[in-house]
Amino acid sequence: MSRSVRAPDPPPIKDAAPELGAALEAAAYAGAAVLDIYRRNAGGSEKKEDGSPVTEADLASHRILTELLSKTGHAILSEEDADQWVMRAGRTGSETVWIVDPLDGTSDFIDRTGEFTIMVALIKERRPVLGVILRPTDNTVFAAQKGRGAFCHGPGGWRRITVTDTSALSECRMVGSRHHLTDQEREFIAGLGVKEFVSIGSSLKVGMISSGEAEAYITTTDKIKEWDTAASHCIITEAGGMMTDVRGRDLTYNNEDVHHRHGVLATNGAVHGRIVSEFALSSEQAAAVEK
Repeated sequence: MSRSVRAPDPPPIKDAAPELGAALEAAAYAGAAVLDIYRRNAGGSEKKEDGSPVTEADLASHRILTELLSKTGHAILSEEDADQWVMRAGRTGSETVWIVDPLDGTSDFIDRTGEFTIMVALIKERRPVLGVILRPTDNTVFAAQKGRGAFCHGPGGWRRITVTDTSALSECRMVGSRHHLTDQEREFIAGLGVKEFVSIGSSLKVGMISSGEAEAYITTTDKIKEWDTAASHCIITEAGGMMTDVRGRDLTYNNEDVHHRHGVLATNGAVHGRIVSEFALSSEQAAAVEK
């Protein structure tokens, strides 16, 4: 690992956990390795057993994150770990565990959109208590600690971020997946009558909501996994927003089954209940048609 990499100091918060500094450092080193591979356009991609792509960058980031975060003594669950599908003593039996996505947005990395991130979260008692997201292409960092707020680091240093208070769906800006948006999801979003819809890659969608650039994101798939949301969950919650499944039920972490089986809804909070209700109604109507 290059000694020239320098992570930003933790956000200006009181009683910052030592793990926050460890997460920022690990993300910085992993991000530097990913960016080097991206700039060199090195290597191709392969398919994992579930059909999702994996690249040299995914694996390099995984190695760096697990090496650095293991120094904290906490168990680690990574997307590129063989432990991802099974319960193993030392992970699900642990109160505190790291959950990391070494390269969120692998398809965007392959397509060279620049919309990919490194995600690091710390989980305690199945809830996210710390989250860090790094976008290597412009070195933007989102970070949050439970009870201490959410922050974004850019050229001007750290700034505190919050969601909007927009409560009318007609004024709502929604974001969605660039690669995985289904026709049913498009139809549902159109039916909400929102002001604007933008497709964007990786965890940047929740970053936009957390920083007041959008109000809502929804996916109904059962393929979203814990590492896809853990860091974002902490950040959006500390920014004043909400993240649940599409039925409005809590998401928990460090489970034996790492899937979120009922999709994900992330919002500014003010439109959350309305979207949950609209989704329930549309599901009932679709079920009635099938009968």
